[in-house]
Amino acid sequence: MTAQTPPTPPFRDQRLPFAKRIDDLLSRLTLDEKIAFLHQFAPAVERLGIPAFRTGQEALHGVAWMGPATVFPQAVGLGATWNTDLVRRVGEAVSKETRAMRARDDRVGLNVWSPTVNLLRHPLWGRNEEGYSEDPKLTSAIATAYTRGLRGDHPTYWRTAPVLKHWLAHNNETGRDVTSSSVRPRVLHEYDLRAFRETVEAGAVAGVMPAYNLVNGRPNHVSPYLREHLRTWTDEDLLVCSDAGAPSNLVDSEHYFDTHEEATAAALLAGVDSFTDHGTDSSKITARVRGALERGLLTESDIDTAVRRQLSVRFRLGEFDPEYDPHALTRDFDTPVHRALAQEAAEQAVVLLKNSGGLLPLAPDTRLAVVGLLADECKLDWYSGTLIHRSTPLEGLYERFGAERVEFAEGVDRVLLKTSAGTFLHVPEADAGDEVRGAEGALDPALLAGRTDLPPLTTDATGTELALIDWGEGVLTLRTPDGRYLSVAGDGYVRASADQPGGWVVQETFRLEPHENGHLLRHIGTGRHVSVAADGVRVAEANPEIFELIIAEPGEDAVARVAARADVVLVVAGNDPHINGRETEDRTTLALPAHQERLLRAARAANPDTVLALVSAYPYAVDHAALPAMLWTAHGGQAAGTALARILAGDVSPAGRLPQTWYADDADLPDLLDYDVIGSRQTYLYFEGTPLFPFGHGLSYATFAYGDLRTRTADGSLHVSFTVTNTGDVTADEVAQLYTRAVEPTVPRPRRELVAHGRVRLEPGEHKELSFEVPLSAFDFWDVAKGDRRREPGPYELLAGASSEDIRLRTTVILDGEAPAPRPVLRRGLAAADFDEQSGVEIVDRTKTSGDAVTPAKGGSGELVYRDCDFGDGVTAVTATVAGEGTVEVSLDGGPVLAVLTAQAPDAGPYDYSTASAEIIAEGVRDVRLRLRGPLRLAHVGFSG
Repeated sequence: MTAQTPPTPPFRDQRLPFAKRIDDLLSRLTLDEKIAFLHQFAPAVERLGIPAFRTGQEALHGVAWMGPATVFPQAVGLGATWNTDLVRRVGEAVSKETRAMRARDDRVGLNVWSPTVNLLRHPLWGRNEEGYSEDPKLTSAIATAYTRGLRGDHPTYWRTAPVLKHWLAHNNETGRDVTSSSVRPRVLHEYDLRAFRETVEAGAVAGVMPAYNLVNGRPNHVSPYLREHLRTWTDEDLLVCSDAGAPSNLVDSEHYFDTHEEATAAALLAGVDSFTDHGTDSSKITARVRGALERGLLTESDIDTAVRRQLSVRFRLGEFDPEYDPHALTRDFDTPVHRALAQEAAEQAVVLLKNSGGLLPLAPDTRLAVVGLLADECKLDWYSGTLIHRSTPLEGLYERFGAERVEFAEGVDRVLLKTSAGTFLHVPEADAGDEVRGAEGALDPALLAGRTDLPPLTTDATGTELALIDWGEGVLTLRTPDGRYLSVAGDGYVRASADQPGGWVVQETFRLEPHENGHLLRHIGTGRHVSVAADGVRVAEANPEIFELIIAEPGEDAVARVAARADVVLVVAGNDPHINGRETEDRTTLALPAHQERLLRAARAANPDTVLALVSAYPYAVDHAALPAMLWTAHGGQAAGTALARILAGDVSPAGRLPQTWYADDADLPDLLDYDVIGSRQTYLYFEGTPLFPFGHGLSYATFAYGDLRTRTADGSLHVSFTVTNTGDVTADEVAQLYTRAVEPTVPRPRRELVAHGRVRLEPGEHKELSFEVPLSAFDFWDVAKGDRRREPGPYELLAGASSEDIRLRTTVILDGEAPAPRPVLRRGLAAADFDEQSGVEIVDRTKTSGDAVTPAKGGSGELVYRDCDFGDGVTAVTATVAGEGTVEVSLDGGPVLAVLTAQAPDAGPYDYSTASAEIIAEGVRDVRLRLRGPLRLAHVGFSG
């Protein structure tokens, strides 16, 4: 007999819809197989021919961590382009390289963890480089463009599956896994949720990753917002992937649950579908899931729900239909198109901040001095791939102006470190066989850092002159004449074995600590001091060496020398993305590091025609009064130097725009943990001071005129158009920005708010009409009295211009809406978190699964105000739902205390609520003021007649 071919199982049948195929596959998986799918590294199911699957491939501005790839500008640099078409093309290139790299290395995943859409609320946030903007509209526009590029445009099969990071209200690294962001309802709906929502609704998002922090007292990994908000925005199955180690944090650092079984069950029920924990070891997570099942905390149906979401992504990626997957044969990698795109993106990201007297662009015969710590660097960050090509500012200027017209001085101090024995630190020369060269002849940091086969430092009579690079805040690196950085390997010895500072724990940073008549040299990565022993220099707990620091040449001297000989000086300053502001580390100040300030002053004193180019992942507060010109760019990837040189030479007119406010002083900033952007007047939306440079700012080598502003309302939208004309003599891009402002708001509203923008290229004399369709919902705000969005009727100003402060056109429109209504306190009472104003209060979790309460900050006292509360014909009693211990004092319209509600449950848990009551007489519409005293939680206040 001829053997019959077994029938194709339905989950392999390409003709069936994905939902039916997933149903069939789920029915074939055993419980153990489904549990195994819940870990980041899901194993293969060989009996069904299902390969292993890994969630998570970093792809923030190129494929990261998997070796050589095209490196585009940092995310904040892509945000500075204000160009959604460009960013879509970057996402498309990144997704094609992801596919091409996976074809030769199956460790490369197609579930990409990017982009980061956390709003850049606070410029001292260490991960500023990973976000796009402080504005939710711009952030969502750029993020949507990037995800569309990552997803691809095939109607069925996705090229990659993007996961947005990090849900929600995550903007501090200090205590990031234990701090809680207190987010009032208006800030939640008008600010933090918006960037996620508009990107998810656009239809190119496969999932989200919860952040490490807590929001309103509850860890994001058990957030009810995943169910209440996120999953209501789309009909697609969204995959929620935990952040690394976060499931264990629920018990180990946050102490939110007593056992890991409880925590794992709670996260799964809240909506987490894939657990990133313990690296490749899935045994701990699977054991916790089994334990939760045995305790009745989970059912198999709960596990099915999570596995279904993961399978939905895998089906969309074409995993089960390789013969139909249009992306399966994608091999576009490091193509000329990708290289040109990297340069285009780097050029479009450059922001011209100042250009007094027209110093820029530089004349072709300019004799140029190039100085500064970043002048000959092409820095990578934690989420970069390995460079295939690189271009530093110095290299770009050599290429553009000719090496004979460009003179370089890095400006670092050249030092010797003398020991107490009278000898000097000596760096043994690397043998030819010891050096491992990468692309473009650079030392390969992946192969050099951490090496133990290179000789450690020793001491001798003459020593080695080292470049001491001061990055500010007492952090420095030491580099040998041949370009190697001093680094500490796992055995504790100090070697010259790194091409750049880097790594999760940077092993190339040190501090000089004054001690007696010299200095101790502390290695920051280990916390230990450098000591000198017979077998070499190492870090140790005991016997620290006392060094005398001998400065062979101050960096300022070299800078002044070359600056005096030049027509124009270019000072390239900024940050190393692995130092002083990065993941796990917030900055402490906006100030430019003191050493770089000294270099800038030295250049300026020697030559008044000094241009400052800041290459950084975040804003600085720089006194630019004496500077004729100033630029900023984020670290621009592989083409950074070429791009900057072309901008300086005028080959390209700059058109980048600031994606966040640059503040003039640290005093302008709120506390890093203050997330109330409305109450503390944060970002350009509410800031009432004078910024150093405003949101949306950026100059051009051309000039532009705006005119013919017209508006009309139709089909639920406001249609706005105006013309932009290039009145200059060079071809240039203009970024036209449209803002709105409520003229007569009854609650605090933004000073102005971006509703649309467009980047347009214009030849000299050319004009174009820009048209925008602004949905009327863009004028809504979250009405805490109503518990929903509402648009106030009345006048709204429309402002068109070149930045949030450079307004060229304005008009006023009258919009219909819903008139404000008093709070119906007799019917609904007052949800404690729905306040209009607060001081000294933070929002906390009402229960571990849902709801909000309020509590005095640090157990002291705080005040809440609720405007326009309607008591009707009168009330005689007030009740409060409270937990803990303390009092709630009730007053009306700022008058005397009329009632005191006492909570007395010192031994009860934080979620054990009871009702306190008191008599009160009130009628009509009044403002209610509550003063909270003591460590209590207030969930709700009610009134009755």
